[in-house]
Amino acid sequence: MEHYTPIYVNTSDKSVLVIGGGRVAERKVRGLLQTEARITVVSPLLTPTLEQLHQESRIEWIARSYRNGDLRGAFLVYAATDDPHVNHAVVQEAEVGAILVNDAMSSGNSSFITPSVVRRGRLSIAISTAGAGPAAAAEIRALLEQQFGDEYETYLDFLHQMRMEIKSRGLPPTVRSTLLRRLTEMDILDTIRTGQFEWWSEEKIGNWISRNQEEM
Repeated sequence: MEHYTPIYVNTSDKSVLVIGGGRVAERKVRGLLQTEARITVVSPLLTPTLEQLHQESRIEWIARSYRNGDLRGAFLVYAATDDPHVNHAVVQEAEVGAILVNDAMSSGNSSFITPSVVRRGRLSIAISTAGAGPAAAAEIRALLEQQFGDEYETYLDFLHQMRMEIKSRGLPPTVRSTLLRRLTEMDILDTIRTGQFEWWSEEKIGNWISRNQEEM
C-alpha cells in the first residue's frame, strides 16, 4: 500500500506539463485549469476539447511525441499517454530531475496522485483511496457534494471578509481568535440557505466587533 502525505500545492504561474493528448490527459488538464498554472501539453494529437483550449490560449501545445529533455523547467508533470513505456520514460526523467510526477497508468510509479475534489469557492475537499477504488472515490465525492452545497462558497467569502477586517484593526491574537470562533458559532449558513443573508456593511462589522469585545 502506498502512503501519501495530503498537501495542497500552489501551481499558480508555474510550469505544468501533461504528456499525452487523449481523454486521460484531458481530465488532468481540466483539473488544472482552475489553478492558474502554465499548462503545456506534449502530444502529436489532441482531443477536440484540448484543441479548443489551445485555440483559446488556455494551454500551450507541443505537437509531437515526448522526447527526453521535455521536462526541463517543469514544476510538476503528468505522464498521461496510453503507452506504458512512454509514461515510464517520463517518470524516469522526472525522478532524475527531482520533479513531481504522476503516472496516470500506475500510482505506484507516481510521486503524487490527483485526488477527486469537491470545490465550493474557497472550500476544497480532496478524496483519495490511494488508487484502490476510483469508483468509490467518485461515490464519496457525490455524497460530499450533496452535504456541502453552494451556500458554502458565500459562507467562506463572508468569513474571509470578516477575517480581513478583524486583522486590519490590529487586535491582539487572542481577541482575533475569539472573534473568529464566535463567527463560526453564528447561524450564518442557515441564513444563506434560506435566502435571507445580506453582506454586512462596514458599520455593521464595526458594531459587531465592538459589541463582542465588550463581552470578552
